[in-house]
Amino acid sequence: MRSFLLTVAITLLLGGSTFAVAQPSETVSIKVNHQKSVARGRINVRFAEMVEDSRCPRDVQCIQAGNATVKIRVSRGRKTEILTISTDARNGGSASFEGYEFRLVGLTPEPRSNIRINPDGYVAKIEVTKS
Repeated sequence: MRSFLLTVAITLLLGGSTFAVAQPSETVSIKVNHQKSVARGRINVRFAEMVEDSRCPRDVQCIQAGNATVKIRVSRGRKTEILTISTDARNGGSASFEGYEFRLVGLTPEPRSNIRINPDGYVAKIEVTKS
């Protein structure tokens, strides 16, 4: 009873204001052609395809940082969708599905001028936030 009265008093003192609580995000690392579950197992994310990697090689000075773009297959129950997300926010940095936002926040390995990356060797770091 005491905690209830305290809650009512605080609410009245604050004028009935409600506070927006930031939604926690979850970050997963997924290899090409692999899948992981997010959002407490409610959503499956599969790194379906490496579309583009024009990022500046680590050992080169570039005018622009470049961009990487991947396709992910997301599913919840019987609903499935292919999303294209990019490291560059101007080029589709995030996409939404079933109330969640997916953002490509990292991609390894980093390109180097003298090494060719095996297309199956990429690992995407994807941030998932409830929207």
